[in-house]
Amino acid sequence: MKKSIFLLLILSTFASFAQDAVTKGKELFGDLRARHIGPALMSGRITDLELHPTNDRVVYAATAGGGVWKSNNGGATFNSVFDEHCQSIGSIALDPTNPDNVAWVGTGETWTRNSVSVGDGLYKTVDGGTNWKKMGFEKSERIAGIQVNPKNGNEVYVAVLGALWSDSDERGLYKTTDGGATWNKILFVNNTTGCSDIFVDPNDPNLVYAAFWEVRRSAWNFNSGGVNSALYKSTDAGKTWNKIHKGFPAGKLGRLAIAAAPSNTSILYAVIESEQDKDKGLYRSDDGGANWKQLNNDFGIVVRPFYFSRITIDPKNPDVIVKAGLSGSISRDGGKTFKDLGPMHSDIHDIVFDIKNSDRMYSGTDGGVYRSWDGGTTFEMAENIPVSQFYHVSVDNEEPYNVYGGLQDNNSWYGPSSSPGGVEARDWKKVGVGDGYRVLPHPTKKLIYSEMQGAENVWRFDPEKDQAKAIQPLAAKGDPKLRFNWNAPMATSAIKPDRFYMGSQFVHRSEDMGETWVKISPDLTTNDKVKTEQGNSGGLSRDNSGAENYCTIFTIAESPLDENIVWVGTDDGNLQLTKDGGKTWVNTSPNIIGLPKNTACWHIEASTFGKGIAYAVFTGYQKGDMNAYTYKTTDFGATWKSIVSNDIVGFVRNIQEDYENENLLFLGTEFGLYITIDGGKSWLKFTNNMPSVSVHFIDLHKKTNDLVLGTHGRGIIIIDDISPIRQLNEQTLNKDLHFFTSRPATIPESNGFGSTATETQFVGENASRAAKIVYYLKKRHTLGKMTVEIQDQAGVKVTELDAKKSKGINVLEWNYRTKPPKIATAKTMSFGGFTAPRVPAGTYKVVIQKSKETYINDLVIQYDPKSNIALADRKQNEEVTKKLFNMTQDLAYMVYELDETLKAAEDLKAKNPGAAKTVTPLINELTKLKETLVITKGDNYVGMGEPQLREDLAELYSKVAGTVFKASKAETDNLEGIESRFVTAKADFKKIKEKHLAKFSEVRSKNKLEPIIIKSFDEFLQTP
Repeated sequence: MKKSIFLLLILSTFASFAQDAVTKGKELFGDLRARHIGPALMSGRITDLELHPTNDRVVYAATAGGGVWKSNNGGATFNSVFDEHCQSIGSIALDPTNPDNVAWVGTGETWTRNSVSVGDGLYKTVDGGTNWKKMGFEKSERIAGIQVNPKNGNEVYVAVLGALWSDSDERGLYKTTDGGATWNKILFVNNTTGCSDIFVDPNDPNLVYAAFWEVRRSAWNFNSGGVNSALYKSTDAGKTWNKIHKGFPAGKLGRLAIAAAPSNTSILYAVIESEQDKDKGLYRSDDGGANWKQLNNDFGIVVRPFYFSRITIDPKNPDVIVKAGLSGSISRDGGKTFKDLGPMHSDIHDIVFDIKNSDRMYSGTDGGVYRSWDGGTTFEMAENIPVSQFYHVSVDNEEPYNVYGGLQDNNSWYGPSSSPGGVEARDWKKVGVGDGYRVLPHPTKKLIYSEMQGAENVWRFDPEKDQAKAIQPLAAKGDPKLRFNWNAPMATSAIKPDRFYMGSQFVHRSEDMGETWVKISPDLTTNDKVKTEQGNSGGLSRDNSGAENYCTIFTIAESPLDENIVWVGTDDGNLQLTKDGGKTWVNTSPNIIGLPKNTACWHIEASTFGKGIAYAVFTGYQKGDMNAYTYKTTDFGATWKSIVSNDIVGFVRNIQEDYENENLLFLGTEFGLYITIDGGKSWLKFTNNMPSVSVHFIDLHKKTNDLVLGTHGRGIIIIDDISPIRQLNEQTLNKDLHFFTSRPATIPESNGFGSTATETQFVGENASRAAKIVYYLKKRHTLGKMTVEIQDQAGVKVTELDAKKSKGINVLEWNYRTKPPKIATAKTMSFGGFTAPRVPAGTYKVVIQKSKETYINDLVIQYDPKSNIALADRKQNEEVTKKLFNMTQDLAYMVYELDETLKAAEDLKAKNPGAAKTVTPLINELTKLKETLVITKGDNYVGMGEPQLREDLAELYSKVAGTVFKASKAETDNLEGIESRFVTAKADFKKIKEKHLAKFSEVRSKNKLEPIIIKSFDEFLQTP
């Protein structure tokens, strides 16, 4: 009964959260935030480039899955400007009438490979990318082009390619004349043919060209082209249209590209995909499209038109043409001959010329943005755009742990979760080539499994020996052809570390890390022969890359509780289970109520809370079904229950169960990360430094509690220590203030010299090593004082921190240090004095005073358990640090007293020249003493002056206080010398005062001046 009441309370607590998953998520998760570690050395696919029409410093880059990036320095560095919205971008356009402020972004990539993401509409900014507003087209799925009338910014054309996997009435060419308030569909062919390219003549905006493309992709086939593909022209701003095919090939057409020479817009170029190979290629018209002539059909021009269909003309020379492609091609004779562009990442999707200098070019590739200064002969990469596209992520148990994953067209890698100075390009190590997919570290050995597309190669890699051995399962005698998914599944065993699984249409298992294999299943797919004819895929242009391999196993999960329980999901909708190590199998997908038949099983999570518990994620987007499908079973698949809610926007790709709280689940979707703390009844979107990016895979580190996300467009994203979310429950949420329990904080000992990255390179953010004080506030604190103190066990104040006062989870960080010492005033700064002493290990009290209420919690600080520094050495360091700290403050007080006396003496001398005889000796002796204590001349750079006692003391203090090691003999010897100098200085100061102060005070009194007021030592320390 109590449990039922508790659950009802939980449901009532979260009922309001379902109203707004984003707002409530921001509110609850509070200070928990994601950090990005990249990488950027291989970047990711760039879909569109746009230059400012008058300012050559401004460059926009649209990405396949990483949003929109803007450069204000000619491409030297870029910044993300579109994080809060869909990260898959098809096109971007600036308003030529107001390019500093107005830009349009069409979401949904249009280079339609099998792994392409989807969009959610059209966006507009009126402040240069700071804020964006959705302008409609929510169901467009992918927008291929945007053109703004160069003479009227309110007139905009939008080319909607539309749905890739299904029919769509949203396709076509649209126009607004009121800045996007209303839209009219001005050209529509049918629900299978979309607008793939658009061009408005800048000299005569009534001339509009639009390319339409009949295309359809399925999970097992791609078909480019049909009788409805065509190139249209309007001479009346889109009111009427005519095909302009005179000179085009006969028969079906595929993808068409259109471009006009900026220097003479009557000269048009088109790239045409046609039925006959000889007719494909580049065509030119010199009369605005009335007549066309084929110029070239080289391989570089016609290769993969669905993926490379962009042409660009030099703004000053109509005979200089660049065609995007596998390597990119450039012609300088009007298209008669082409040569490859200079070396850069392959798969070029867009190329643009600088508006002022045609020798400077920008190229958007599958590996990022490149810039050329010599007309395309050589290219340099923009090194700070971290938009890498991971298919998978996994972690190991090193400290710091490593992150592993495979990238779209960019190999397989692993790198540290943190690194001195930040995670740099140099920290990432390659462990595979080609399109990288799943990468798994061996559970107990320093070995790595990796693969490339379609299991074309599978390796067991030894990073210490730098040796890779191919271990993929191969067809044996009597076996049919093995069908491996483009993203072939691999899995290791938590129970038998050397066990390794791979899936084709069969489950292959190795007990010796891939040396030998056995099949432990029959064909677990539907084995639909109609859907296994990938050799015919492509349509007008054959494209048999293996990406459309179908009727394959896509996911494998062995139960962490029983090695004989194995779950298998297939891309054609089967969810198979064996409970006897593969002897018998049962398909449980028919038991899932509400799941459309043959919906791909994308991921299975075998639970740690029970052998019969598992989670299954299904995706139907490759059939045009964008709904979220995620289920849970507690009875080995006999029954399944949906655990998604209306809070979730976008289809689901992955789920991760928490290892301690069964109600805590993490969901990777096409549009970001969702979290539930009630077992799936309601979901909250996590948006703290977390873009709305496609999350392809999630792993949860068991030691650190870090949530590690492999995103398809923003690289690796980590949310450090999600344990506070784990502790959220009804009791917690109803407290005014609740401290979350946390593991002991470890004082860091590493103090390496950090980054080697240049100023233009991306550096991933490290995990904070500070001690964290994490608490929940039921309401935002607004009235009354709120303070946070760190105290020792005796209640003595150690330091004070600024309180966080927001509703939800608040995170305070403490760097294990108190305040720096008070430093003597001088002509220059003493940088060594900025160091604050580190506290010793122990249990401290966190005391929060919130209005009249006091909340106390323990905070445990520990030394690194792996450290070889002796406790006695630490104590010596602490003692020497304390001694130097006290000397520094004593010196500061002495200089303060000296300065006050000196100032009073000089003031008296200025006001009463007759007192000069009395005060001049005092001034001279104080000045002479001060010159031995602090620097009295110079600046903080080249004129630092000769170091005096303060500088020598501060430098030694910073050396000792800044490290964890025992003070060396050289340092203690140096301390003795400094201490001796200080003792002498104090004695000298005492003598001066004894010699002069009585007479000085008498003279001041005669001159009716107030006695000199010297603050006490404690009062002085409290002075700002």
